[in-house]
Amino acid sequence: MKKVYADPTSALAGLLRDDMTIMCGGFGLCGIPDELIEAVRASGVKGLTVVSNNAGIDGVGLGKLLETRQVAKMISSYVGENKEFARQFLAGELEIEFNPQGTLAERIRAGGAGIPAFFTKTGVGTKVAEGKEVREFDGEHYVMERGLFADLALVHAYRGDTEGNLAYRLTARNFNPMMATAAKVTVAQVEHLVEPGEIDAENIHTPGIFVKRIVHVPVREKRIEQRTTRKRADAAPAAAGGGAV
Repeated sequence: MKKVYADPTSALAGLLRDDMTIMCGGFGLCGIPDELIEAVRASGVKGLTVVSNNAGIDGVGLGKLLETRQVAKMISSYVGENKEFARQFLAGELEIEFNPQGTLAERIRAGGAGIPAFFTKTGVGTKVAEGKEVREFDGEHYVMERGLFADLALVHAYRGDTEGNLAYRLTARNFNPMMATAAKVTVAQVEHLVEPGEIDAENIHTPGIFVKRIVHVPVREKRIEQRTTRKRADAAPAAAGGGAV
């Protein structure tokens, strides 16, 4: 089956509809499938539930879908770097299901593994546990969390072959691998497209069986979410002088 598509728009053709659930890989601006997100924006679909660690920054990545009001609900762990994300949440214009970051990762992993629910100590006794089942095991209390499974997963990989095998690089190997397993259809945006066999089997992070469509998108710019710099130190101070003359 041909998996490689000419561009992001054709890679998503026939997959998008209103009110669907989309998983979107990345951590901040690292490893986000930005060109696939842009194609979602251009399609005009709305009422989306988006599962993502965060929503990037204003005007970049998922921030574009927030600006066009195509997202109805976010299932995420962090809103701090996106002013529009925070504004919509505080104004009651956007539904948000907050998760501790590790819990979110495990919910996605569980969904991909066919596990409908699991118990964790994280969040017990806090707002995170409100409305959820709490059960005691070996004298400790645990809150039940549901696994997550989406209609569509959008992921970004450093390298992929034409059979759909993917390899991620550095921090981009965050939510992408688990999200690739946790959706009915996974579409991958890859920086380097190679032939089968060119990725060493030991270095494949996502087997091609999970990936239905691929688009080659060479990265033109590596954005930085927050740039923190330190002033250059002044000239070294003179050596301490001797006693008074």
